[in-house]
Amino acid sequence: MKLKYSIFILGALTFLASCDKVDNYEEPDTFFTGQVVYNNEPIRVGSNQVDFQLWQSGFGKETPLGVTLDQEGKFSARLYSGDYRLAFVKGQGPFRTNIINEQQLDTIFVDLNGNTEMNIEVTPYYLIENAEFTKSGTTIVGKCSINKIIADSDAKDIERVTLYVNKTQFVSDNGDYNIIASDGDFSDLNNINISVDLPETTVNREQLYARIGVRMVGVEDMIFSPVEKIDL
Repeated sequence: MKLKYSIFILGALTFLASCDKVDNYEEPDTFFTGQVVYNNEPIRVGSNQVDFQLWQSGFGKETPLGVTLDQEGKFSARLYSGDYRLAFVKGQGPFRTNIINEQQLDTIFVDLNGNTEMNIEVTPYYLIENAEFTKSGTTIVGKCSINKIIADSDAKDIERVTLYVNKTQFVSDNGDYNIIASDGDFSDLNNINISVDLPETTVNREQLYARIGVRMVGVEDMIFSPVEKIDL
């Protein structure tokens, strides 16, 4: 009986010691923050719909860490210090990644040693410019122009241009992030004009939020204008 009891105590002490090692394991010590931009202009996307991967060398089998962009194209990740490779998954984002050189291609090397802020330069297929929103009665009107940035063999056609309205500042094509949406004519990219009639559920609200998005043929993610608050 004493032998069994001693074995039990030894096992318990071993378990507690292993737990103590886990508890003492150092947490990530570095914040990596920044924004995806084009000529210092934020690339605005759907919240939590676009991400990139970070690969860290020196830890055996490599497993990528996914970092997600918010709707302003910003990101924030808490990581261990070290050398990382940053790359977007092919097809992610309403943009083309930039080639660094013939060896790296579009992979970016990142040295994290303490908190680091870095913008990631990309080239969007289109940019939404001069977006403005007005309210007339129970109708919201969105206007903008669309600038085609990539015109070479990688160019993409526009599939649709859509005005989205939501009750909160999170606005996108995600069904949880809009209460109503309306597609508009885009035959003249310099003069986009889209209107949407507000549902009765918004009658007693003090404000809504709107933005315009462009979807391209063969591109999963949309590019958006800034979110604008509309007082009712």
